[in-house]
Amino acid sequence: MKSVLLAAMLATTLTLAATAVSAHEYKAGSLEIKHPWSRATPKGATIAGGYMTIINTGATPDRLIGGSTAVAGKFEIHEMSMDNGVMKMRPLTNGIEIKPGQTVEFKPGSYHLMFVGISKPLEQGKRVKGTLEFEKAGKVDVEYGVEAIGGTPKSEQGGGHSGHQGH
Repeated sequence: MKSVLLAAMLATTLTLAATAVSAHEYKAGSLEIKHPWSRATPKGATIAGGYMTIINTGATPDRLIGGSTAVAGKFEIHEMSMDNGVMKMRPLTNGIEIKPGQTVEFKPGSYHLMFVGISKPLEQGKRVKGTLEFEKAGKVDVEYGVEAIGGTPKSEQGGGHSGHQGH
């Protein structure tokens, strides 16, 4: 009986530890940055995408204006949208505003980060160090969890995400 109880306790502990590793969040002033992630890239790829959710719990707006990663020469903020049935992507050179009480989701087929000139392939299960830069909250160090090529984090599957595979 003791061994069954011990096994159950161990399984629960491992499950909680795995959940803590996969769910990572950051706070900068009134901003909450939830689960930054990217996708694994094939050998020879020169770009990768970055995704996350940013929530402004404060009373004043802030703006994501830039950032960097340890694996890319250039960091860009992009938006994808439909225009007369054609998917278009454009850089947001002035960044993106996060209004008070607003949640901005960076996801495939929508707002996303572009890591341009990556120095090595991103590997599933690894993490990529980066920094986000906000107009008011300043610089925030984050780590992007790397999911499978074409994948999304387990906590986000089935949430109606776009099937866009390019970023």
